[in-house]
Formats: sequence, structure tokens, C-alpha cells
Amino acid sequence: MPALVALEHVSFSTDQLSKRQFQSHLNNPRGAMRVAVEGERVLGYGLVFFRARSQVGRIYSLCVAAQARGTGLGARLLDALEQAAAARPVARMRLEVRRANHTAIALYQSRGYREICALAAYYQDGADGVRMEKQL
Repeated sequence: MPALVALEHVSFSTDQLSKRQFQSHLNNPRGAMRVAVEGERVLGYGLVFFRARSQVGRIYSLCVAAQARGTGLGARLLDALEQAAAARPVARMRLEVRRANHTAIALYQSRGYREICALAAYYQDGADGVRMEKQL
């Protein structure tokens, strides 16, 4: 848990998950979390939620440590979240991403996600976002 929280805080300047939120999400039966570990280091994680009676899975967070970026880990975590969705009646996956995060947007587009709407001042610091979706 401390490693997840530390990764969160060095990776995101706002909208950070707390230890309490991580604990809650880990115990949530309507969610799935995948963590990439090397030795005792957490290199990344992905978190997805599934609502009752909904065919849409929501990727809540995808985070890769700076030293693991560019290695394909983000794509592998995204694949793992989509595999978790395959075990449920989910037809689509959605996510929100900062409009300025061109690297993440390129990853999502390369994996079949498309922009479905713009989100003005979506983030805590007022940054704009983009909602993306993929048919599974």
C-alpha cells in the first residue's frame, strides 16, 4: 500500500488517490485492480470499475512509474483491465484523460479508444479532459 500511494503522489499533481481510497477500491467487488511489480517495486497499476446493470466498464486510473514508461507497461496494464472486463457483461470501456496528456491519448487511440466528448475544466486544477471509449 505505501508503494501504491507513493507512486500516485509522484505521478499525479492533483486528483490523487489516498491510502484510504486505495484500500476501499481493493475491496470493491465491482472493481478490478492490476498492479505491476518488479521485485519489491511497484511499477504501475490500473483500476477499473463496473456498475451494476451497466455494460460499460470505467477505467478509473492507469499509472506507470517514470522509470517504466516507454516499455509497453501501460499497454499491458490496459490489456489486463480489458481482460478483467471480459469476465463481466461489459460491451464498452470508457476513461477520462487530461487533454494535455498526449502520450496517454496516443496509447489509448492505438488500442482502439476514440474520443466521445470534451470535458471542460474536468480536473481538480481546472485542466480540460477528454472522455474516450472502446467497443469490446
